Amino acid sequence: MIRIFKVFIPASVVGLLLSETLLVIACYIGAYALVGPDNLDIFLFYDGGLDRVLFVAASVLVGIYLNDLYSELRVISRLRLVQQFCLVMGMAFLAQSLASYILKDMVLGRWHMMVGSGLALIILPAWRLTYDVLFIRKRNRRQILFLGANNLVQAIVKTIHEKPQFGMSCVGYLAEEPADEQFTQQVPYLGPVCNLQAVYAEHKPSMIVVGLTEQRERMPMDDLMQLRMAGVPVEDSSYLYETMLWRVSLQALRPSQLLFSNSIGPNARNLAIQRLYSTLISLAGLLITLPIMAMVWLAVRLSSPGKAVYSQRRVGLNGKEFFVYKFRSMYIDAEARTGAVWAQKNDPRVTPVGRWLRKLRLDELPQFFNVIRGDMAIVGPRPERPEFVKVLSEQIPYYNQRHAILPGITGWAQINHKYGDTIEDTITKLEYDLYYLKHLSLSLDMYIIFHTAKVMLLSKGSQ
Repeated sequence: MIRIFKVFIPASVVGLLLSETLLVIACYIGAYALVGPDNLDIFLFYDGGLDRVLFVAASVLVGIYLNDLYSELRVISRLRLVQQFCLVMGMAFLAQSLASYILKDMVLGRWHMMVGSGLALIILPAWRLTYDVLFIRKRNRRQILFLGANNLVQAIVKTIHEKPQFGMSCVGYLAEEPADEQFTQQVPYLGPVCNLQAVYAEHKPSMIVVGLTEQRERMPMDDLMQLRMAGVPVEDSSYLYETMLWRVSLQALRPSQLLFSNSIGPNARNLAIQRLYSTLISLAGLLITLPIMAMVWLAVRLSSPGKAVYSQRRVGLNGKEFFVYKFRSMYIDAEARTGAVWAQKNDPRVTPVGRWLRKLRLDELPQFFNVIRGDMAIVGPRPERPEFVKVLSEQIPYYNQRHAILPGITGWAQINHKYGDTIEDTITKLEYDLYYLKHLSLSLDMYIIFHTAKVMLLSKGSQ
């Protein structure tokens, strides 16, 4: 795996991205060689053709990304794959149409665009099928032997089966007693932990991952040390969990890690840089979205009685309360009878206009003012209401640690986890927040901001 933007990305994903970038560029350069009126070198280096090709290639790659073709690499249906690439080419043509109004120097000729897109529509799906066979399904996979079958191991195994791009397979697991039948059907049970040396000699796994429920009593330290000194990688399940799921496991987190580790906790320099670019982005965002905000304000006022913008008390940095600003998406006095309750899917308190505002995240535009005031950042944990924080902090360990940094308009949990209103969902989102707290940086924030655009367009993530 390769670490980019503080996130571990499977090498197969990076390889596919680089190879498809070269193929797309080659398709449009080859198209000009077929239909262009001038010599290819004159077009590329004297007529600005290379810039135009790169612009089209970028729009194609963005289309591939928005269609989740870098999230799901395994080809399930060839017909669906072709349909997805048809959508990608449609987005490329749309980008060219927009460029004809605002970036005329980036527009390719009609036949050049049509032939290049035709070539890409043939070559890219064919390459995907080839890549799937050569590098996803049949590549040399890292063989993982699990020592134990705790909840983290079970989550890792599920991810390995769902995401073959990680290039891992499960040899089996050792435990004093077999786990539940469903897990054992996925990963073979190879006996008690005392069989570690014999099992390793038979299967020769690439890595041993320790996920014992009671490590102090059952971990075969001498055997593990001997294998480690022989060059066999031995990892704790919490490390692989964080690497593959992009979350910090609450189950494995100990107070000593928070007290004595430099890896968890906000860095003063990173926080100062974040404050600077959050303010600059918010000022630019306000200038760009003022016409949209004016239309949203009018739509809310005309659709239901009450103020268009409302403020609500939330918990921010170090537990300090502040008022967050949002466009009203619910009917006035929606909580007069129920009190403070979590939002629900298809919430009857939400107005028809409010549903669209929430779906497109337009109700959160006034939070740019919160960022400028210093109550929030562009990226950070979602700010919750004091009523919920009091209950959740009593039920979930380390919940208040998310208040060590400014809350954000968008965040790592918001783009990675679906909407949910249960304790289990809150725990999952807290694990994402702790990962963000551990890896907070400009590069990770830029990744989140870029991905937020996709979440808004496709209506994914939390609400």
